[in-house]
Amino acid sequence: MEGRVAAIRAGAAQEQVWLLEHPPIYTAGTSARDEDLLKPRFPVHRTGRGGQFTYHGPGQRIGYVMLDLKRRSQDVRGFVRDLEQWLIETLGEFSVKGERREGRVGIWVTRSGGREDKIAALGVRIRHWVTFHGVALNVDPDLSHYDGIVPCGIRQHGVTSLQELGILVSPPDVDVALKRAFMKIFPG
Repeated sequence: MEGRVAAIRAGAAQEQVWLLEHPPIYTAGTSARDEDLLKPRFPVHRTGRGGQFTYHGPGQRIGYVMLDLKRRSQDVRGFVRDLEQWLIETLGEFSVKGERREGRVGIWVTRSGGREDKIAALGVRIRHWVTFHGVALNVDPDLSHYDGIVPCGIRQHGVTSLQELGILVSPPDVDVALKRAFMKIFPG
């Protein structure tokens, strides 16, 4: 990813988005607090992205977004809002209402009884107006793997997945929805 970002910045490569899945791992962003690593069941990788601790693993769709904001809009907050909207639009394709929450990063769903759970996370970095890292959407991961961390430093809310919400979709189905929503939010 670092190499691709440098090439985009140098004008030697085009923008790109990678959709992938990781083996089980905890990642720590630049704001991660050691006390939020409760039980390190999996390897811990310290990253240069924003945010705190999160889990990545099978059943989660990762989108690494490498865009040249000099060509688009040099608006960091606007870029983050667009990433959130990308996830909201993608979830909408599966009839799931994803929402932003004031003071909380990520995309949230309201469950029965008013409980709010996070279904997608964001963690980005921008270097010389080229973006990298990105988003993670929970399709059908083992949610117990989040027990080893305080996800994104938020103790009072949980995490969920499309599967836990009763939406059974395959990774290729999610990729199609992600691609369609991306082209809508990030034209060109």
